Amino acid sequence: MNNEMKMEFDARSENESFARVAVAAFVSELDPTLEEISDIKTAVSEAVTNAIIHGYDGITDGKVTLYCRLEKDVIHIEVEDTGRGIPDVEQAMEPLFTTKPELNRSGMGFPFMEAFMDDLEVISGPGEGTRVLMKKKIGCTPWIGDGE
Repeated sequence: MNNEMKMEFDARSENESFARVAVAAFVSELDPTLEEISDIKTAVSEAVTNAIIHGYDGITDGKVTLYCRLEKDVIHIEVEDTGRGIPDVEQAMEPLFTTKPELNRSGMGFPFMEAFMDDLEVISGPGEGTRVLMKKKIGCTPWIGDGE
């Protein structure tokens, strides 16, 4: 069973909840548990919030693209912005690192995404925007290719 969706929305904080619900509805055909839905919604929330807060830094005409693909029992999620990018991805992924302490940002966005998803990759560079790629296997069957 393969299925995909793509949507683009304004980089406004009120659209973060819209993105969470859209992904939760999209993955529902795989019959995820409440815990799996919660994990996915949290990771999407963190990725979208990072795009809005850090990627665009108050620019009101920015866009966030959300792409999801179901491949058998795995959801692939991409959150992309064309904002200012991340100069040092490795540093940005460290727990408690934030470039916005004045906004009471905890620096736990990437660590939460990593904890709640099965795979996380961040592709970014200064002036290039950021792509956050996440995967989560739904259900308790082994990963495709396990045991080979």
